Amino acid sequence: MYLEHPSHELRERFAHRPFQGVDPSSAKFLFIGLDANYAPSIESSSSFSSILEYHDDGVTFWRRHGVHHPFLLPTYRGDGRRYHVNFSRIGFLPAHADLVSFVELLHVPTVGRSNLSPQDLDPDHLHALNSYILGGNAEHVFVSAGVARLMRKSSAFPWLPTKADTSGNLPVLYRSRGLAVYRHLHFSNYGKFQQPLEAEARAIRSLLPQVI
Repeated sequence: MYLEHPSHELRERFAHRPFQGVDPSSAKFLFIGLDANYAPSIESSSSFSSILEYHDDGVTFWRRHGVHHPFLLPTYRGDGRRYHVNFSRIGFLPAHADLVSFVELLHVPTVGRSNLSPQDLDPDHLHALNSYILGGNAEHVFVSAGVARLMRKSSAFPWLPTKADTSGNLPVLYRSRGLAVYRHLHFSNYGKFQQPLEAEARAIRSLLPQVI
């Protein structure tokens, strides 16, 4: 169950580009979430133009502003910042922008608290997401435990196992021909999860290609 965001401009962006960052078919690092959630009054925020700019072209936004998401701009005031602060600790640089994509299981922006079930998800969007993972350029795919559970419940990802290989620095759910799907802690975690989050950030950082 979810509430679609009332903003026509946000819904329009998602209708044309149901992802954030680079096109997921070409991304080497793919981060999969549940839904893209925004405050109900986001249109009246001074940051709204930056949010639209980001959704229009996330790669150019990152390189222009030096941060991967508008929630990290000094002008932003609102929820959702913790997720992106924790993500930024990985160490991706603007030069990595054309390698990174964020895609949600739900294809529309939301408002309020969502409790998603497989019936909420769009089969065509899930089919596309499955193609991005298995048939695109992805080398490293990251899903939280909650995302992995919903992916399995949807039956659209029959290759996704229940158990992960925890022998390395990051739990691996699936590996095949240069592709690894990792289970990670949700970036909104804090408190007792901070040290494990930082350890995972270091592990993900070790996967980054060097850039000049």
